[in-house]
Amino acid sequence: MDSSLPNLIFASHNANKTQEIRALLRSHAVQSLADLDYNEDIAETGSTLAENAEIKAQTIFKKFGKPVFADDTGLIVPVLNGEPGVYSARYAGPNADAKANMEKLLKNLEGRSQREAYFETVICYINGEGKAHFFSGRVDGNILESERGKKGFGYDPIFQPEGEELSFAEMPAWQKNEMSHRARALSAFIRHLQAK
Repeated sequence: MDSSLPNLIFASHNANKTQEIRALLRSHAVQSLADLDYNEDIAETGSTLAENAEIKAQTIFKKFGKPVFADDTGLIVPVLNGEPGVYSARYAGPNADAKANMEKLLKNLEGRSQREAYFETVICYINGEGKAHFFSGRVDGNILESERGKKGFGYDPIFQPEGEELSFAEMPAWQKNEMSHRARALSAFIRHLQAK
């Protein structure tokens, strides 16, 4: 780890996401909200992924005044008019878990042959001066007919990336991290940090 690079706060309570981020962003020390003992929920009231990411990052920057980044990720299914999209985490209701969200999506796609979908992640990074920068990543694929695999989280068991035989939930973490939407957004973010 390069000691000349800033420590970063990752504005998330999601332990799975934090683990994935730390594996991808090995050059920096990353603190999660749990590390900072920040337990308040941040209302994601934006109508886009970028707006939600900025809301989370700005909230934490105002609280701690340190470089912070936040992400928002959506699964977009064009045949369902872009659902679940910005509502991916709460598709089946405000307290829904990943299983309920997947079940709702599979039900809404019943009998449909068009199952193309893509994951998109948008990262908002607020530097020490309070300036916001945005980075995005996308991976295309298809929604499977049923869940496959036990790894990963969220919609991973029903998402099969384009050109792959396995679902995200069947892949080892290193394989998913080579191609995932979050990895692609982080790659752009890392290039920005290294260019400083």
